[in-house]
Amino acid sequence: MSDKFIIRFVAGVTIFVIAVVVLLNRHLIPGPAVAPAFTPYLPMLNAVLNGTCTLLLLLSLCQIKQGNITLHKKLNIITFCLSSLFLVSYILFHYLMRNEIVYGDLNGDGQLSAAERVSAGFLRTIYLTILTPHIILAAAVLPLILLSFYRGLQMQVEKHRKLVRWAFPIWLYVTASGVVVYLMIRPFYHF
Repeated sequence: MSDKFIIRFVAGVTIFVIAVVVLLNRHLIPGPAVAPAFTPYLPMLNAVLNGTCTLLLLLSLCQIKQGNITLHKKLNIITFCLSSLFLVSYILFHYLMRNEIVYGDLNGDGQLSAAERVSAGFLRTIYLTILTPHIILAAAVLPLILLSFYRGLQMQVEKHRKLVRWAFPIWLYVTASGVVVYLMIRPFYHF
């Protein structure tokens, strides 16, 4: 496959994924009237997947620094698969769940009243400070992950290294902050 094809493929996948996520978050794709019983468990599954990916990324870094290319590659394949599973689960949750989940929303009505805003206080600011770059970087890192994964599998080491210098720290932040975001928003899930 040519580089031109790979870059177009990665761009296409990235645009598709971002478009689906935006459409779901804006509730422009209608979901079921009643969410299936497993729906409330998806955010926890997502946090577990993100936490596992965080650990695997760090393990992968240790392995490549020790020169263990085979284990490094295996760990990255597992991490890529788990991140893909996360993406499917994340999209499924936002498709199935029609309620707005707002940090500080104590009564679960999807709106933040003045009293709820005061009650949430500074923690809401911290939450939004973590969430905002998490969302932006999650979208930005997708093409970097796809390209670096492809370059690594093809043993295009120099191209892989150049991409990973950016992809690794961003991907690590996204997976780790995903767990933090989940732990912070969890008290406000009203299923």
